Amino acid sequence: MKVFITGIAGFLGSHLADALLADGSEVVGIDNMIGGYIDNVPDNASFHTVDCLDRDSIVSLLKNVDVVVHAACTAYEGLSVFSPALICNNTTQATATVLSAAVTAKVSKFIYCSSMARYGAQPVWPFVEEMVCQPQDPYGIAKYAAELLTKNICDTHGIDYCILVPHNIIGPRQKYDDPFRNVASIMINRALQGKPPIIYGNGEQRRCFSFIDECVYCIKESLVRSSALGQVINIGPDTRFITINQLSRTIQDLMNTNFEPIYLPGRPQEVTNASCSANKARQLLDYRESTTLEEGLETIINYIKNRGIRDFDYSLPIEIRNDLTPKSWTQKLI
Repeated sequence: MKVFITGIAGFLGSHLADALLADGSEVVGIDNMIGGYIDNVPDNASFHTVDCLDRDSIVSLLKNVDVVVHAACTAYEGLSVFSPALICNNTTQATATVLSAAVTAKVSKFIYCSSMARYGAQPVWPFVEEMVCQPQDPYGIAKYAAELLTKNICDTHGIDYCILVPHNIIGPRQKYDDPFRNVASIMINRALQGKPPIIYGNGEQRRCFSFIDECVYCIKESLVRSSALGQVINIGPDTRFITINQLSRTIQDLMNTNFEPIYLPGRPQEVTNASCSANKARQLLDYRESTTLEEGLETIINYIKNRGIRDFDYSLPIEIRNDLTPKSWTQKLI
């Protein structure tokens, strides 16, 4: 099987590439390097520094490709409130471009990696796939719009598809010098520099964190299971619902630190309680939780220790600066 992966230098894309190559698949991948590291890319993958908005280049790279896994995205939920043009262009428009190229190249299957941000704030949780989506920030809106494009274009042009909804993935290779996302990696990078965790709001926001290997397993299964075709499927745990305060304490226990967190004002449009049901993934993809939260966090700690701590990179543009914009970003406090 020949698989084309967008975002192959990123966290999810690189792990998926490794797993597919180990199974004997041929892997071609692209990345614009906004959110990845070049050393994430497997040596035996065919890698090209190409943006998802470059349709002509993508068409040429899709020759004889069996399936596209569209994992690339500027996955910045909080930042999207203040940089909506950046996020939407690299989410919705990027998806439309990759879909157009896939149709032109006559690819037979398209896997889209969405986000639990599609659900927004719901009156009950865990979130199930049948819920009416109510995304409440530009990132969630962009991801859901990209889902609708995937369904529409694939149905119209006869491409098999599946929409997977990972949530809060953690593990090694996650970009840890990014001040705008990846809360666990930010906390660990700061702790290794002798700095306390930064928490927005009161820290009682509740989340489930999903280990990378479990998400990769589900994506691989979606490539070969006919039961997944045409489906929207949450992938990630529904039994590890913890607060950000608890996450901070867990990280500090693992690292033998005892910092008092710095609490900053809450970020606009942030969902308080976000957890997805994994029942459909268990039924259709044989999903199972195999890594504890503590084990997953240990892998990140060891990864950052081995790779080396880094200063945080504020190079992404903050388009809207006003009284709502977090001072941790505008004043580079992270």
